[in-house]
Amino acid sequence: MSSDSQTADGGLRSLIARFGVPHLLATTLVLVAGTILLGVAAKATGSGLACEANWPQCDAGPFNLLPANLPSFYEWFHRFVAMFAGFAIVGSAVSAWRSPDIDRRVAALVVLGMVLTPIQVYLGRETVLSYEMEILSLHFWTAILIFAMFVVATALVWKPRLRSAHIPAVLALGLVSLPLHVALSPTDLGLVSDYSPTVQLLQYGVTLSLLASVIVATMVTNWRKQDQTLFGLLAGTAVLTLAVTYLGRRAVMTLNPALDQLYLILAGVLLLAFGVAIYRSRQ
Repeated sequence: MSSDSQTADGGLRSLIARFGVPHLLATTLVLVAGTILLGVAAKATGSGLACEANWPQCDAGPFNLLPANLPSFYEWFHRFVAMFAGFAIVGSAVSAWRSPDIDRRVAALVVLGMVLTPIQVYLGRETVLSYEMEILSLHFWTAILIFAMFVVATALVWKPRLRSAHIPAVLALGLVSLPLHVALSPTDLGLVSDYSPTVQLLQYGVTLSLLASVIVATMVTNWRKQDQTLFGLLAGTAVLTLAVTYLGRRAVMTLNPALDQLYLILAGVLLLAFGVAIYRSRQ
């Protein structure tokens, strides 16, 4: 009986490790990305101080838990999805930690994400109660850090299915995302006359795809191609991507022409790097 129980338990853990954790991590990654974009939507529509600046309550319904109007709905829905993202992060961490077949690096990444989650919740609270630009920025970049860690963790658990043939396709996503990022920016090369909430939401969606593409391409190159030159190029591309993301956000927040120019110059260098990396990866 004991032997049968142990065998069943081992089979269940193996099933979770093979099918449960990879899909759970992918779902969590989607929820984290959705939470970030909904936060951008709340800020862009001026809904960050809706819900009458209450937290975690809102401004209508039983115990003021529900939204009273459209701006409050943006803020409330952001919190609602963030709650499920938090539960998914905790579930991913517990599942990865308890699954013996899961890479310990994956477990470490998602556990760190779980540790950062209450910090992120506190920062979200402070964006409502304090609404200081430093707190808003820290709240955003902590979310980006959690997103990046889950991109890495998800790529690690899906490693057996990722091949060198995927590298050019992933890089092509980055190559397409970058011009869109510039086109949606309020710079001289931007194609939008009004940096509306919809434009901001689209630009930040492109930002997430840009970050994810360079992370995954770098990891797969390290695993599948014996090309240190390409790997070094992609590592530099990852640094450039972070710089472009940071400068793009700062340029919007400060409306500084010098930052606009630096952003556009680095975006041009990054575009060239993507092109060279795609050419090299296809050789």
